[in-house]
Amino acid sequence: MTAAFTFPGQGAQAVGMGKALAEAFPAARAVFDEVDAALSERLSSIIWDGPGETLQLTENAQPALMAVSLAALRALESEAGFSVARDAAFVAGHSLGEYSALAAAGSLSITDTARLLRTRGLAMQKAVPVGVGAMAALLGLDYEAAVAVASEAAQGQVCQAANDNGGGQVVVSGDKAAVDRAVEIAKTRGAKRAMLLPVSAPFHCKLMQPAADVMAQALAGVVINKPACPLVSNVLASAITDPDEIRRRLVEQVTGTVRWRESVAYMAGNGVARFFEIGSGKVLSGLVKRIAEGAIGISVGGPNDIAAARNALDAAQSA
Repeated sequence: MTAAFTFPGQGAQAVGMGKALAEAFPAARAVFDEVDAALSERLSSIIWDGPGETLQLTENAQPALMAVSLAALRALESEAGFSVARDAAFVAGHSLGEYSALAAAGSLSITDTARLLRTRGLAMQKAVPVGVGAMAALLGLDYEAAVAVASEAAQGQVCQAANDNGGGQVVVSGDKAAVDRAVEIAKTRGAKRAMLLPVSAPFHCKLMQPAADVMAQALAGVVINKPACPLVSNVLASAITDPDEIRRRLVEQVTGTVRWRESVAYMAGNGVARFFEIGSGKVLSGLVKRIAEGAIGISVGGPNDIAAARNALDAAQSA
């Protein structure tokens, strides 16, 4: 098998995402109904009709993006004959996308995943008062250089690499003053651009420890099954299947670096040539091409993508 199924993270949300899938395919619509029931509210109405500022809230964006990803996957299963167990060498997701990946692989139920992501979003927002933390993208620096910038900028505060996205894109996170310093230092170290990101909290750094504690308790209360295929963990950049380890790594992920560049490289090194990005947006497909030479990224976010995905999967299987 030379295909991996990947799932996008926060930032990919957009009002209207997944609506065409739900209208075209009953299996996709059923996912939105299940998420609405799990959360006891019509999250689907916010996803499809907005307002945008309500969808952007972390507590909504996280379960919303998962819902769209699983709706797209169900459409692939019902309309194009996809099977995670048969067709995917690995699943992986960027930050919250790791939960989508686990739901896709049958490790978590959609109901539990929706509730966990609502809890995660609320906990991450509450962990740090608004304005205390920040995140910034450093473009044009490799990971080691970005880590050095973050270390120099910390000066006794928190500043660490949050996302190693690949293609010379590293995001740092921490105390706002330290992140501000990192932006200025990066400009003197050869960064093409260094800029603060419009986020409401400093994700994936030590300041998120209160949220990690909340997730440890929440994850202890759900059933995690062995996934149908290995999960490439954000914090390890390697494959795992043991439910207890999955639980542990999901907690570590809240404060740890999303090692996406290494994760894609790991999958490519294990024979994956086609990466199906299942859900909203095309960010991961773009990164794949910059990380793994010769790899193909296939975005599946709407009804028109289903047939093309089937053709790409056939090519992966015959390669």
